[in-house]
Amino acid sequence: MRSAFHLAYHVLDLDAAREFYSGLLGAREGRSTDTWVDFDFFGHQISLHLGQPFATANTGKVGDHMVPMPHLGVVLELPHWKQLAHRLDAAGIDFVIPPSVRFQGQPGEQWTMFFRDPSGNPIEIKGFADFDQVFAT
Repeated sequence: MRSAFHLAYHVLDLDAAREFYSGLLGAREGRSTDTWVDFDFFGHQISLHLGQPFATANTGKVGDHMVPMPHLGVVLELPHWKQLAHRLDAAGIDFVIPPSVRFQGQPGEQWTMFFRDPSGNPIEIKGFADFDQVFAT
């Protein structure tokens, strides 16, 4: 079975969202109207609608960090993650959690970075050298 997730959430400005998601993150724009726009977000569909973004709080404890909850994210192969991390760093993104490795040498070792879109929506991008470790215990 093939599947992709779909997530719809609010943004304050569709032009700023287009610049960020398409221009910076590389998401391909799909259908749109005056009030929403779809993107291919690393093979998944996100629909960004004009409105007030959801409230978040740093309540998720992961390792030594308190992370924004709720948040959306995606898991990439490590080479692609590193390319994106470099692009975001070069663009001067204000990271909530800068690109770093966690659980090093343990099951589920992963690289992660947290940042916010222009409307304040938190995004986590994880990178795995071995996709068989994504659900490792």
